Amino acid sequence: MREIQFREALREAMSEEMRRDKDVFLMGEEVAEYNGAYKVSQGMLEEFGPERIYDTPIAELGFSGLAVGAAMNGLKPIVEFMTFNFSLVAIDQIINSAAKMLAMSGGAYSVPVVFRGPTGNAGQLGATHSSNFENWFANTPGLKVIVPSNPYDAKGLMKAAIRDPDPVIFMESEVMYSDKGEVPEGEYLLPIGVADVKRKGKDVTVISFGKMMKVALEAAEEMAKEGIEAEVIDLRTVRPIDYATCMESVKKTNRVVIVEEANPIAGISSELTYHFQRYAFDYLDSPVIRVNSMDIPLSYSPTYIEATLPNVKRTVAAIKKVCYKD
Repeated sequence: MREIQFREALREAMSEEMRRDKDVFLMGEEVAEYNGAYKVSQGMLEEFGPERIYDTPIAELGFSGLAVGAAMNGLKPIVEFMTFNFSLVAIDQIINSAAKMLAMSGGAYSVPVVFRGPTGNAGQLGATHSSNFENWFANTPGLKVIVPSNPYDAKGLMKAAIRDPDPVIFMESEVMYSDKGEVPEGEYLLPIGVADVKRKGKDVTVISFGKMMKVALEAAEEMAKEGIEAEVIDLRTVRPIDYATCMESVKKTNRVVIVEEANPIAGISSELTYHFQRYAFDYLDSPVIRVNSMDIPLSYSPTYIEATLPNVKRTVAAIKKVCYKD
């Protein structure tokens, strides 16, 4: 099977859906003439023209509102944020308009829009460009929130997101756009809300999503050298969460470590931890441990960044702790 980059997988998904459905269009800062800030939309202007690939002003509130209105009138916009940190400027349009419109209109207006772009840290970009908003948007009824970890999942989930009748938040990572992975030539879609077991194991369940899957999988490899077999689950979507797949694994391994880049308060890891203590308490042989970023704004300093973010060392320590091997 061929290997392509994460950005190429996203481009293929959007282009295939635009060829399939004339109502789909892409808009955002630098997506057209500049081929995208991260070259995700490279070549799309040439193929689809300026009527379907729109460069916007630096005005997230304005063009996000335009997208919501277009979606309510039958079109299917894809909105690229240069970073989800900038989505805060448009958060009223996303949460108070897109997410609530179907309910507030009594089902008269659906909002089939995809808001996509990078989330989380990408190195030394400072605190205002390094936040994780997955849990923020996952807290909002009416939204679906997707955070893929590899090119295969990115393409299949992007195509599903574009076809979804409701607003979807599609979160990527700047540091993953060049990552390569196997992606089939033919068309495929992945269901939203279904997790994937990336590695089978029997001793401990490690749950993560997005680029933190690299940390989870590497930690699992390290633990295998010591005879501890970790089962690693990629949530892929954080709203809805595939509780069933997670619960099945926990009932088998009886131990859980959750790796999440976001800060610890009110995170996806907090939600999962509650769920396990509520519905799998009798199966747990040790307390659930979360590995999050430290509860501080991310520094510019590379040494502070390393100390703040989840990493393999901290994850290995957590696995050993739940297995009583520390």
